[in-house]
Amino acid sequence: MERFFNTAGPNRVEDNYTIDPLTRIDLEDILMLIRQKKYFVLHAPRQTGKTSCLLALRDYLNERGDYICVYANVEGGQASRNNVESVVRSTIDTLTGAARLILRNDKADVARNRVQGLGIDSMLSQYLSLLCQSLDKSLVLLIDEIDALVGDSLVSVLRQIRAGYADRPAAFPHSIVLCGVRDVRDYRIVLSNQDIVTGGSAFNIKAKSLRLGNFSKEEIHELYMQHTRETGQEFDEECFPMIWGATEGQPWLVNALANEVTYEMRECRDRSVRIIPEMIYQAQERIIYRRDTHFDILIDKLKEERVRRVIEPILAGEDEPDEALIPSDDVQYVVDMGLIKAERRETRRIANGIYREIIPRELTWSTQTAMTQQPQWYQREDGSIDMPKLLENFQEYFRQNSDAWIGKFDYAEAGPQLLLQCFLQRIVNGGGYIDREYGLGRRRTDLLVRKPLTDHYGGPVQKVVLELKILRGDLEKTIEKGLQQTWEYMDISGGVEEGHLIIFDRSKTKPWEEKIWRREAVYQGHPITVWGM
Repeated sequence: MERFFNTAGPNRVEDNYTIDPLTRIDLEDILMLIRQKKYFVLHAPRQTGKTSCLLALRDYLNERGDYICVYANVEGGQASRNNVESVVRSTIDTLTGAARLILRNDKADVARNRVQGLGIDSMLSQYLSLLCQSLDKSLVLLIDEIDALVGDSLVSVLRQIRAGYADRPAAFPHSIVLCGVRDVRDYRIVLSNQDIVTGGSAFNIKAKSLRLGNFSKEEIHELYMQHTRETGQEFDEECFPMIWGATEGQPWLVNALANEVTYEMRECRDRSVRIIPEMIYQAQERIIYRRDTHFDILIDKLKEERVRRVIEPILAGEDEPDEALIPSDDVQYVVDMGLIKAERRETRRIANGIYREIIPRELTWSTQTAMTQQPQWYQREDGSIDMPKLLENFQEYFRQNSDAWIGKFDYAEAGPQLLLQCFLQRIVNGGGYIDREYGLGRRRTDLLVRKPLTDHYGGPVQKVVLELKILRGDLEKTIEKGLQQTWEYMDISGGVEEGHLIIFDRSKTKPWEEKIWRREAVYQGHPITVWGM
């Protein structure tokens, strides 16, 4: 029976191509923490494989037989919000069902029934105490989606777990793993009376925080090769650098790209078809355009003010902002969502190529749909984009509409760059792609427009580089630096014959007649058109 790439829910090895979940966590470290009776946290962005890892850990511990390990997902309590009684009862019911699955007896049900008359602030802790006293081995409890709970309810659950900590392992779980998107220390819990409690204060018994990482390049290759070994369908080796750049190992993205190119694209269901880079490009475009739930969750986060504070300077290519303006817990929050990477000694950046594509598209979606420009207006007879004609028309469009459109953007500091990308996206949707490079400290945005000139994979492709810069200081120095950067990106991209440098002048006092201009230049023997806007 043929297996598939998984894009929904935990992996099942009999159904899905799988990287062994126990190899993705520091199993030695986790086992040591459990032996030491520690309570700790495992966190990672959504759809990274947390649940698959927890289920594998549960089965591993139960097979070894030193403990009884129970996994429970408490996300169902989220619907009750600040109704503490409802959430605590829901949590106990969930734990009872999960324990019954492992124990195969009624001990968990007996414990639940015995606490029904107790006060809600002690019901969960007493339930866990009674359950542990009834078992012949110490209990290891894996609680998934803990941060789906909110407010007073989350605080009650955390504090009741903390209350029984001293009674472990005879009368309370030997070890507890809390799993969610964020580290418990980063929880900012708003109570019903509007007081704010931090997760660290509500759960100050945490011994350690572990983060589940993405796939490595080697793991991506192994996952795809499972498909090749089982079906005979081959991937061109040139696909893998592209897959890495697009996903940087984010597990859902890795699986979604593979699923798209091997199953959703009908022409590739023929296993004699070799997967080549152009197919990966098309698969990427299709999953972005389709806006799966994975993207909807991230897009919704862009509306939050604390996310905007972190993302906007990256889109605008600004220098590192004053840390006083961007609290460190905001940065950590956006990291935990999986939207950015903030590695030590490196500037903050969008987490992967696909997110770099989808973020500017979604921020300008309503603007893009309101534009009247049609792709055929800028298409030559050979199918290529007439980029000078397009940019000339954009100049006029920018002059007439920039103030109105940019004022509507939530991310106004990156407005000029976003508006041009919006204009371009409207055009290339007719059959092309835009690769984007931007980030803190770059002081520019690099765009590579790729337009296939035939309907056949592997055919000729038009490549055009556009370098976007905000004018800061002297114009001639900005042009000089911009020409160098444009040529460097053309050189890195390979096969690029056309380059354009666009300089946005955001001066409020200068008339448009001075802002709008065009100049032809040559750098390192390559013609580059410079546009003022």
